Amino acid sequence: MKVINTKSAPSAIGPYSQAIQVGNLVYTSGQIPIDPSTGSFVEGGIKEQTRQSLSNVQAILREAGLTMNDVIKTTVFLADMNDFAEMNSVYAEFFSNPYPARSAVAVKTLPKGALVEIEVIAGII
Repeated sequence: MKVINTKSAPSAIGPYSQAIQVGNLVYTSGQIPIDPSTGSFVEGGIKEQTRQSLSNVQAILREAGLTMNDVIKTTVFLADMNDFAEMNSVYAEFFSNPYPARSAVAVKTLPKGALVEIEVIAGII
C-alpha cells in the first residue's frame, strides 16, 4: 500500500489520505470544490464546483503518475439531483471515450456544504 499526497489538491480535512495505491489501483478520497491555493470553495455554482472537484482529482492522479484516461470508475455525490445536467456537461470536459463507469447519487448533505463531491478509482497499466 502506498499513500498518494500532493499539495496541488486540498489537504485532507480529517483522518484520511488523498489517495491510496494498492497494487495497480489508485483509490482517491472524495474531492470537494476546495481551491488548494486558497483553502476555500471556488466561487460559483455547480459547474464551477464540479470543475474544481475534478481538477483536484486530476492533481492527485498526476501525483500517482496517472491521467484522467486511467480512471476506471467514478462516483459523483450531488447535494441536489437537479444539478445533474450541469455537472454532467463539465464532467464531459474531463473524460473521453471510452468513459469510465460511473455512479451518481443525491445525498442529503456534503462536507462543508459542497454541491458536489467526486471520487475515482484509476488503474495503472
